[in-house]
Amino acid sequence: MATTTSITTTYAGEFAGKYIAAALLSAPTLDKGGITIVPNVKFKQVIKRVATDDIIKNATCDFDATSTITLTEKILQPEEFQVNLQLCKKDFVSDWEAISMGYSAFEVMPKNFTDFLLAHAIEKVAAAMETSIWTGVNATAGQFAGIMTQLTTDAALPSGQEVAGTTVTASNVIAELGKIVDAAPAAIYGKEDLNLYVSNNIYRAYVRALGGFAASGVGANGYDNKGTNQTINDLYFDGVRIFLANGLASNTALLAQKSNLYFATGLMNDMNQVKVLDMGDLDGSQNVRVILRFTADAKYGFATDVVTYGITNSAN
Repeated sequence: MATTTSITTTYAGEFAGKYIAAALLSAPTLDKGGITIVPNVKFKQVIKRVATDDIIKNATCDFDATSTITLTEKILQPEEFQVNLQLCKKDFVSDWEAISMGYSAFEVMPKNFTDFLLAHAIEKVAAAMETSIWTGVNATAGQFAGIMTQLTTDAALPSGQEVAGTTVTASNVIAELGKIVDAAPAAIYGKEDLNLYVSNNIYRAYVRALGGFAASGVGANGYDNKGTNQTINDLYFDGVRIFLANGLASNTALLAQKSNLYFATGLMNDMNQVKVLDMGDLDGSQNVRVILRFTADAKYGFATDVVTYGITNSAN
């Protein structure tokens, strides 16, 4: 059975050679290096975690073993996913691109549409991965358990590092971000790879605030005296890098080191390869199949080394 295809376009002049899709979420968490990528995981990979107490003791003449070493582990186990589409070439005979399919009864898919479909499929996967990394639910088809989802049931997350959220606006965003940074454990504050991962609405509110809110200490003319005409490539708050994570739910955020967050997959290239199979030579049909397969999983290392904002931990 072919994937349902609806062609409702109206010819209104020479075809421009481009298809326009609705704007999709990008996958900045992967594309911009916001998470540690662990490739080549065929089945499972164990992340060993080492914890010690105070290791320095007063000296003696003898060897006196010090400290307690505790080894724990997190297991990365990528789940398999797939995209399977099937389209019938006959559906495109009456469309603008009929001539590009050739005049023979043995039609081929329009090249422009094929190129668009491939790019569109990859973009959709990227958007789905961005959402799953942060808020995915394992019981939902096409998703794996996201980092924030896992944290909502982790008893190891200190209650003092769970910051209650609110509706974030330009007028309160500086105060709310301050609460997150204030809750950071001393062990991670100042680390080079520390990021404040924020949702789209929090990021936009912060950019707006930088345009000038005297009550928040920014000044009436905003950052660099540019008002709302801000062009800032890298945002920081109290020395901590702000990372836009589109997969986060509105009014949520996470303070964590990149080295404490992991994304595992088989081959990274799997997520950039889509196979297009013309079934005409195989079964004599008019069908074309689009196939994409990949594996993915996300985990964090230590819950004690993160600060959450706007989520509820049911384990505490």
